[in-house]
Amino acid sequence: QVQLVESGGGLVQAGGSLRLSCAASGRTFSSYAMGWFRQAPGKERESVAGISWSGGTTTGYSDSVKGRFTISRDNSKNTVYLQMHNLNTEDTAVYYCAARRATYYSRNPREYDYWGQGTQVTVSS
Repeated sequence: QVQLVESGGGLVQAGGSLRLSCAASGRTFSSYAMGWFRQAPGKERESVAGISWSGGTTTGYSDSVKGRFTISRDNSKNTVYLQMHNLNTEDTAVYYCAARRATYYSRNPREYDYWGQGTQVTVSS
C-alpha cells in the first residue's frame, strides 16, 4: 500500500513558477513509476509528466508543458516533484500525483495503482 500526499499548489500570476511535491509512504517507493496528472473543471484528467523508477532517468511530458515543467524524484525522501515555470491560465487545474507498480510511467491514468488527493493550482492573468 502506498499513500501519496501532494503539496505546493496555490495561486500564482501568469509567468510565475510553482513547485509541487508528492510525499509517498511505504518502503518500496523506489520501485514505482510516478506520474503527475491534472484535471480542470469539465475536462478529463490528463497526463502532465511521468518518471520511471529505475534511477529516475526516464521522463516524459505532455506537449503542453514540455520545456516548462520538470519532473524529478528523490527516492531517499520518498518524494516526487513537479517544477513548473512560465505558468499560464491554461495550467489551472487540480494536480494529482500517482504511483504505478511498474518500471516505466504511463500516460494512461487507468494504469496507476495509487493516487493522491490533489492540490489546486490557479494561474491568474
